[in-house]
Amino acid sequence: MLDTVIIGSGPAGLAAAIYASRAALDYVVLEKAGYSGGQIVTTNDLDNYPGIPNIDGASFSMALQEHAEKLGATIKEATVTAIEKNDDMSFTIKIDEQDDILTKTVILATGANPRTLNIPGEAQFLSRGVYYCATCDGAFYRNKTTAVIGGGNTALEDVLFLAKICQKVYLIHRRDELRGDKKSQEKIFALPNVEFIKSAVPKTIKGDKKVTSLEIEFKATNTTKDIPVDGIFVAVGTIPNNQLVPDFVAKDEAGYVIADETGITNAPGFFVAGDLRTKGLRQVITAASDGANAVKSVTDYLNE
Repeated sequence: MLDTVIIGSGPAGLAAAIYASRAALDYVVLEKAGYSGGQIVTTNDLDNYPGIPNIDGASFSMALQEHAEKLGATIKEATVTAIEKNDDMSFTIKIDEQDDILTKTVILATGANPRTLNIPGEAQFLSRGVYYCATCDGAFYRNKTTAVIGGGNTALEDVLFLAKICQKVYLIHRRDELRGDKKSQEKIFALPNVEFIKSAVPKTIKGDKKVTSLEIEFKATNTTKDIPVDGIFVAVGTIPNNQLVPDFVAKDEAGYVIADETGITNAPGFFVAGDLRTKGLRQVITAASDGANAVKSVTDYLNE
């Protein structure tokens, strides 16, 4: 029986692997994709991880994987289908077309994905003008024109962040009124370089090698308009990858596993790390921190 099974090999899972090796745990990392890194793999420029500026996501992910493997991590390609709790408080990891794995604990690090617009040009210009995290990538658009799509608190926070560095920021929302908190709205409406475009939906993201404009449609008149922009930040929510979360593990209304930075859930022996858990900031550095903290919680649990 293993000490722990780490499911997912993004920054949280790989950081957990590094710390599990250092703690001399008997473990394995399971990853359904044929590569490690999670969402970060598709990022062209990762410029907010301390000490490693101007690195692309794929190279960063490879460095994480090599570090984990150098310390003895085994990363196994496997599609987990279920996590079952046994009578002796251990867990059985059910895997498609492979043998089950028996483990004393589980660290689930399957992350979350940004909700997309599903419009032409979005996938084409990913990381070439289309982003889902202003605090991650907004610095690339200093003194340029950007658009934020959304109306909730995340969208408002993105606008406030971008307005400090961008020449112009458009806030585009499909409704007449924003859903975010009133204090943030007041701050935004007082900014001279922010323009709120209401009752409009994005239709097409245009460009050549990079984004040059966003076509929007006004709902009331069914008319369209092209807005010249250099960057577009989509803030219409995230979707937790919670398909493997068992019924005995508590989630919030949005589907995120309820846990603080320790990764401890309501289910003894079941831990969570990274973007899948309830948290205020979902970035690479916080995911890596979660992985380390989850292993600390696992070792404490095993030593009880």
